[in-house]
Amino acid sequence: MYTPRHFEAPSLVAMQALMTSHPLAALVTPTADGLDANHIPLQWHAQEGGHGVLRGHVARANPLVGSALTGDALVIFQGPQAYVSPGWYPGKAQNGKAVPTWNYLVVHAHGPLRLLDDAAWLREQVRQLSAEHEAGLASPWSVDDAPPDYIDALLKAIVGIEIPITRLQGKWKVSQNQPGPNRAGVIAAMTQLESLRAADS
Repeated sequence: MYTPRHFEAPSLVAMQALMTSHPLAALVTPTADGLDANHIPLQWHAQEGGHGVLRGHVARANPLVGSALTGDALVIFQGPQAYVSPGWYPGKAQNGKAVPTWNYLVVHAHGPLRLLDDAAWLREQVRQLSAEHEAGLASPWSVDDAPPDYIDALLKAIVGIEIPITRLQGKWKVSQNQPGPNRAGVIAAMTQLESLRAADS
């Protein structure tokens, strides 16, 4: 990923926080037939390895399960993003030298992909994933809320995924290359847009 120095992620902690807060990732894998991409929620487990481990699952029918992988997987976590209008820059009124752009936060995680066909592992992964995303809801759902035979049947239809992270790269493109007044203009315009969206909803 092309990342000029001024757009580098501010810290390892910031990248890890983005992976946790935006867990729906694009899992890109090299196969004998070319690149393949799957969009799945992944959990980051910090305690294992240098950069942690990503865990999730896919349907057993997914071609990823039977494909011959030819190298490391790339996992893309996309954070907040927005179009930036040149009209938001005070500098545009002075010299007209401004063009549209896009601001965004993104993290790329690299590592070998392991497929896990283990019912106990899958049950725990689904339990943890559900607990994480149900937390805070008025009536959180649990794996134990469903009939055991129903869960057993569903577990047979999925395969686990585990990716030990060997490398992390983050890009925080948030107008750092603009002078202060232009950055302030972007913040003011986006704040106003958010207020309008909130009022419409």
